[in-house]
Amino acid sequence: MKPPLSSSSSAVLRKARLSPYLFTLLAFIVFVSILYGEDFMCILGQLEPIPGRPMSKPGELTQLSQTSQALFFIFMLFGFDLGIGVVGVSEKKREVGIRYREGRRRIGRWVRDELTRPLYEESECPYIQPQLTCQEHGRPDKDYQKWRWQPHGCDLPSFNATLMLETLRGKRMMFVGDSLNRGQFVSMICLLHKLIPDDQKSMKTHKNGSLTVFKARDYNTSIEFYWAPFLLESNSDNAIVHRISDRIVRKGSINKHGKNWKGVDILVFNTYLWWMTGLEMKVLKGSFEDENKEIIKVSTEEAYGMGMRSMLRWARKNMDRKKTRVFFTSMSPTHAKGIDWGGEPSENCYNQTTMIEDSNYWGSDSRKSVMKVIGEVFSKSKYPITFLNITQLSNYRKDAHTSIYKKQWNPLTPEQLANPSSYADCIHWCLPGLQDTWNELLFAKLFYP
Repeated sequence: MKPPLSSSSSAVLRKARLSPYLFTLLAFIVFVSILYGEDFMCILGQLEPIPGRPMSKPGELTQLSQTSQALFFIFMLFGFDLGIGVVGVSEKKREVGIRYREGRRRIGRWVRDELTRPLYEESECPYIQPQLTCQEHGRPDKDYQKWRWQPHGCDLPSFNATLMLETLRGKRMMFVGDSLNRGQFVSMICLLHKLIPDDQKSMKTHKNGSLTVFKARDYNTSIEFYWAPFLLESNSDNAIVHRISDRIVRKGSINKHGKNWKGVDILVFNTYLWWMTGLEMKVLKGSFEDENKEIIKVSTEEAYGMGMRSMLRWARKNMDRKKTRVFFTSMSPTHAKGIDWGGEPSENCYNQTTMIEDSNYWGSDSRKSVMKVIGEVFSKSKYPITFLNITQLSNYRKDAHTSIYKKQWNPLTPEQLANPSSYADCIHWCLPGLQDTWNELLFAKLFYP
């Protein structure tokens, strides 16, 4: 017969058994071990393919990652603040799960995926603008929809719409920038909207078209897009009529738009293409209302740096780093010069159905000097902004542009009809398509910081 436990021993066990602090500590240890075990291995450089170890199927999370998301979801619902929350996590310089290393040109590859791509059908998402509905406007192939980005060394987590919507419950998410950021905004809505009943969702425009708001009432959440192609005030701020060749930005004017971003929980900025007017940019000192305007010319790099510093100052003053997240999407490449990828000088993205195979490809439209400005400005920032590096993975995708398969706002001339490449849009991207991958990367940065 076993000797009875002493009263002191049983009290200790009873106290340990009943202690909520001990339970929380143990649960936390288990949670972190499951969620980050593979990532820690990845950091240590030990997560390499092992002979005989099966790889995960295309587009599918490993069992470990599925468990991680489930546990994370449970902890979030019960209000555990683990310091690794979706909103309020501070950005680390190392990248976990998706390893981008400075100086390494090849960061991953595109893998054909017939099983899980596209992530939705064009006809199933009524929110796509006619400028991006390539199938509706006669594109004969769908191959551009069937590619999945595979980073080297690790898997990109599958987009989990349920987890994303639960995270956004009671919050606002806003994309701020130009039409490329609007494309990413629409892609996000297309990835989420099927989970929301028709009578519980809406899309409306405000502020003369500058603000578009998608609302999911059941979740008390909104996903928004705000038109500000320079982030600063400019003469191109009209969301409808903004095709101005002589572009001017106003120095120190970010609050003109920034007042509309206050109260947002997740901000996604982009600005690049509109600055590329040449080697110089016109900058206004004073106000657009002044009768005698003082306008100076500075280098594009100097003007762009001014815009980046203004954005960072605004974020530091207006965003609570403990409760919010701010992202910046890198430049979206164009494919207007076939000679860049070994094609004919007269070629562009028109009729391109295959991607660029050269892993070292870097198009001539990608201003490295401007990209360097981003690096310099961000490296000095005291506010943690997460950088979404979509440039190189997009550089390979000359096949994914809208080209001629979009709504044409003006009648085409006989000359244009005779030469389709003359009016091909090699800036914007078909949906579904490449920009869904941008949002997969955004999702990964939110949940695997």
